[in-house]
Amino acid sequence: MQLKMDGVIMEIGARLKEAREEKQISLESLQETTKIQKRYLEAIEQGNFHILPGKFYARAFIKEYANAVGLDSAELLEEYKDEIPKTEAENSTQYTQIHRSRKDNNPTKSSPFFSFIPTIIVVLLVIGIVFAAWYFYQQTLSDDSSEPVDPQNNGDEVTYPAENDQENEQAEDDNSDTTSEENNNDDTEQPEGPEQPQPKLTVVEEGTGSTPESTLALDNANDNVTATLETSAESWLEVENGDGKSLFSGMFTADDSPLELDLSEAERVWFRVGSAPDLSITIDGVEVNYPVDENEYMLQNLWININKASAQSN
Repeated sequence: MQLKMDGVIMEIGARLKEAREEKQISLESLQETTKIQKRYLEAIEQGNFHILPGKFYARAFIKEYANAVGLDSAELLEEYKDEIPKTEAENSTQYTQIHRSRKDNNPTKSSPFFSFIPTIIVVLLVIGIVFAAWYFYQQTLSDDSSEPVDPQNNGDEVTYPAENDQENEQAEDDNSDTTSEENNNDDTEQPEGPEQPQPKLTVVEEGTGSTPESTLALDNANDNVTATLETSAESWLEVENGDGKSLFSGMFTADDSPLELDLSEAERVWFRVGSAPDLSITIDGVEVNYPVDENEYMLQNLWININKASAQSN
């Protein structure tokens, strides 16, 4: 049931705004806590969900807002589920369930002719195998019965001059020397240099709570570190280095993909991903696996510490 004030049903935006004002939290402070831009927070309070980057972000931003002002986000989303825009994934799920239900209720009867198709295919396959075996057998008999005859020989012995024998012996000696040299070269082992350790990502701390923040470590990184981000849909994305410098902020779409960021000078990098399943991140050739279930927590916050191999060897 929706909350009523003086007999009037209170919308979800007004409900959130009232909770924020009761705790005396300004929009600027709420923006700093949730990392959601102020204009999106105002749009939520006014019920202008069409201003948000997408339908998915309506639910994600409302959940962040509710948690920040002390409301039960799950209970609030359930209470106002008819008011919040549904995502395309939910509509697709409902359509799939309806489509399967109709298919189960209206089974089609297959024609008796189609039941004989597998038998016909098997019979044709057997006939083809038998014909192929017979054909190759005939070819074998034909090859055995015909022997090539040298027209210049005609059954008489041919005696080559002694000079040809000497030339052949000399050629065999040369070939023997060449083969011996090649074998000696093959036996010589080439010295192998030390193997370069490969970059590796490990989880330092797995995030918890409604907006989990995880920490990972990239060990044995190269001196020139590059991050590659790719998506086939769209996702809200924020990337900052350890000094707080913004490298990317906004909607990341398939038109922006792939995006390469130079992290050679960074010792630490921050990623905030709005729709984790739609965005893949690769750093220094290593794919980043989200420590927290990306389907349950589509909004992911990651710190990645970069430890270069050259610094570790020193």
